[in-house]
Amino acid sequence: QVQLVESGGGLVQPGDSLKLSCAASGRADQTIAWFQQAPGKERVLVAAISRNGDGRVFMDSVKGRFTISRDNAKNTVYLQMNNLQPEDTAVYYCAAREFFTYNTSPSNYDYWGQGTQVTVSS
Repeated sequence: QVQLVESGGGLVQPGDSLKLSCAASGRADQTIAWFQQAPGKERVLVAAISRNGDGRVFMDSVKGRFTISRDNAKNTVYLQMNNLQPEDTAVYYCAAREFFTYNTSPSNYDYWGQGTQVTVSS
């Protein structure tokens, strides 16, 4: 079992930055991904990172703006979001699976956090 807790969401203006955290407990040596789900839309993968950090994948629209990193000593994965835009507004979930994959489907992930709201508005 893996338990995931997200934090760091909030209300920001366009162009601002936020850093989300995903704290993992239980079997923490997992691939961790961040997904976003906007109202009325499907949940989509934003970024994922393998257990050792060597494998990473990003959604095209966030490349160059978002980075993903992890501190295995703290069992925490971070999503640094820069130059946020209104279209980034969504609930952000972290999710875990045992092995890294480039497949972005949410169905590939076994464990989920409760989500944190990110709202970008002027």
